[in-house]
Amino acid sequence: MNWERFYQFGWGPARPVPRSSIHEVIEAQAAATPAAIAAEHAGERITYGELTSHANRLATRLVQHGTRPGDRVALVVRRGLPMVVGILAILKAGASYVPQDAKIVRPVTLRHMLTTARARIVLTQSDAPVAIPAGHVGIDIDAVMAERTETADPRVGSAPERGCYVLFTSGTTGSPNGVEVTHANVANLLLTEPGDLGIRPGTVVGQILNIAFDMAAWEILGCLTHGGTLLIRGDDIGATARRADVLIATPTILSRIDPAACERLRTVAVAGEPCPRNLADQWAVRATFYNGCGPTETTIVNTMHRYRPGTGRLTIGRPTPNNTVYVLDEHRNPLPIGEVGEMWAGGDCVSAGYLANPELNAERYAPDPFLGGGRQMFRTRDLGRWTADGELEHLGRTDDQVKIRGFRVELDSVSAVLEGVPGCVRAATVRLDDRTLVSFVQPASVDPGLARDAVANALPYYCVPAAVHTLEALPLTSRGKIDKARLLRLARAEEGAMA
Repeated sequence: MNWERFYQFGWGPARPVPRSSIHEVIEAQAAATPAAIAAEHAGERITYGELTSHANRLATRLVQHGTRPGDRVALVVRRGLPMVVGILAILKAGASYVPQDAKIVRPVTLRHMLTTARARIVLTQSDAPVAIPAGHVGIDIDAVMAERTETADPRVGSAPERGCYVLFTSGTTGSPNGVEVTHANVANLLLTEPGDLGIRPGTVVGQILNIAFDMAAWEILGCLTHGGTLLIRGDDIGATARRADVLIATPTILSRIDPAACERLRTVAVAGEPCPRNLADQWAVRATFYNGCGPTETTIVNTMHRYRPGTGRLTIGRPTPNNTVYVLDEHRNPLPIGEVGEMWAGGDCVSAGYLANPELNAERYAPDPFLGGGRQMFRTRDLGRWTADGELEHLGRTDDQVKIRGFRVELDSVSAVLEGVPGCVRAATVRLDDRTLVSFVQPASVDPGLARDAVANALPYYCVPAAVHTLEALPLTSRGKIDKARLLRLARAEEGAMA
């Protein structure tokens, strides 16, 4: 074991981070440039001064209803200016916000989240009514904004270790789990390079992601903490991308946007899914392109790689400032450089943990033996290895491995080969049964036979999909990732039609 390289590769650079809560950083921007545009949606704009005024009024209302530092307040809204006001108001009241999209949240999910987060108050909008369970208080943000009365800042004391937001995992493997992320966690990414994405006063940042997805916090808070203008999308994501300077997206969403039409874009960051290299190539010739990785539990992303076309390799880069990454075996021992293992994350990115789930906390969080000092590390379930020059290669997930004919197969490795086929923009592979894989490729013009042959030429026989189906666009989840559950249903339907 080369311990020198283990420490050299696994430790991100040490950088100072202001010990301020996120809303205090936003308030400083508002004080410096109150007339600057903070956000825009559907032709309506709000300045930083107006944003602060509305947020003060709403934060005072929250305090009057009993909100105290450390509480959690649900934010169930549609995209728009009230969404931004609600976030800032909750933070100014000393609470953490628990976001959900009012358009798609189900009543059973909302009840589970309110119970888990112990959230008594639900911020909503009058034009997007929500069925609020009995015993909870609902406040329409737009109604408070319409009052137009001046209210002093509630001046709740700063505490960077206090919760900033609670995001619930998608719940695809059971009930959604709430992850509490602190102000210090968020500041460590947003207020250091490269996580700040070069956002400065006047920078237009596209807001295209679902508010319940952690990368939306990167868009919203990343923009406002640097004095940028948040351009909140309507139905047309492409229209927003064409007006933005900075765009944050999943690879699947990015694959639906025409890079040639986005002449203004200068910085693009992707995360949430493996990124095809050909997609990165398309964008990196036009803008600074970052490929990042990290689950919600490690605060959006904890590794980033600036990709340059022609370098021949797309990795997830290195740990971001004040963070660490360890590639460990099943006994949590470090693996030699170049060997595949499970990535554990340490440092300032590690979140406060799951709400009301001590068993899962014990399974996924553990004392960090490398940093020591009572620090925690998080089991990402991502597989990776270090290259000889200290870059992390992402090689799928432990929960994305399946057994086919007795052999272990990583589904992402099959999809990666397909994405190298001429004309293929996106691909996904699902396990139909213990002998059969089925793949889907985007767009519909991809040659299925050529795609299947590419896998046969690159991978063992048991990795070759029984069928490759073409779609004009792969279906998305509400968080902008490939909807593999829907693809599995399509695969079963195709099999039934052929039976």
